[in-house]
Formats: sequence, C-alpha cells, structure tokens
Amino acid sequence: MSLFFLCIKVFLARIVDVSLGTFRTIITVKGKALYASIIGFFEVLIWFLVVKEALNTNETGILIGISYALGFAAGTYIGSVLSQKLIKGTFSVQVITSMKNQPMIDALRDNGYGVSVINIDGKNKNDNKYMLFIEIGTHRLEELQQLIYSFDQKAFVVVNETKYVQNGFFQK
Repeated sequence: MSLFFLCIKVFLARIVDVSLGTFRTIITVKGKALYASIIGFFEVLIWFLVVKEALNTNETGILIGISYALGFAAGTYIGSVLSQKLIKGTFSVQVITSMKNQPMIDALRDNGYGVSVINIDGKNKNDNKYMLFIEIGTHRLEELQQLIYSFDQKAFVVVNETKYVQNGFFQK
C-alpha cells in the first residue's frame, strides 16, 4: 500500500475512533454506561487496527504520525459537534436580577419558560432582587439569554448541565 493511501486510511480511521471516544465520554457523564461500553468496544477496536497497521508497514516517514495526529484533532472536533447535535440535555439556569423585574418574569413565562422566583437581598439589604430558577433544553440557552438581557443587561446568570430532571415544567 502506498504511503499516501496509508496516511489517508490512518487519518479517516482516527476521525471515526476519536469521534466515538468523545461521544462515549459525554454519554458516560450522562449516566448511560451500557451505551458507553458498546461504543468503547468499537472505539478501541478501530484504534487497535489502525495502530497495528501503521506500525507494521514498511513505509517510513513522519507523514504517518502527522496523519495520526490530524485524525485525532479532527475527530475531537467532529465528535464534539456531533455530540452537541445528537445528545439532548437540559440546563439549570439561575438568574439574579439587578432589581425586581416582574416584566421580565412575565415575558419569560409568556415565551414558554417555567420560572420559579425567590425574593433575595443583594449586597446591600436595600437591594431587592429576584433569583429565578429555569430548567431548559440545551438548544434554548441562547434564546433565553437574549430574552433575559433584553430586560436586564446586568443580570447575573449561572448555567449548569443537569444530569436528571423529574417533574416540574420545562420545555425541551
């Protein structure tokens, strides 16, 4: 096999194997151990076959190593993009308003967000503010942020990935 075709084969196989690894890592964190194990099997099988072929060739040169590294980099990127598209998740969003802001709460609810509201004191006891709790599908984050900041540019927003949600109201 010529060096060129070997480099292409190594590059493409690394994209597949590393994309699977990225995907596997994300679903492991989400608690899907069985799926992660199955993906891990194919990930390592592909890796093993590629490494075996790359090391057992008569071809020499840095190009095989560069193809291997480029495949790893491309696989990491592609795996991340695919994971964001394919794995649906939820975010828990906490918003501390810079002032009590009922119009913002009404607008959030009118746009389909389930919002729980707590009255809080700010840095100074006279700083009356709200803390909002909102659970959303990951694809709605940018829309939510735009809506919040259209009402309160100084809102303090904290976003955490949610592992498990039961009951309550939120739109995926």
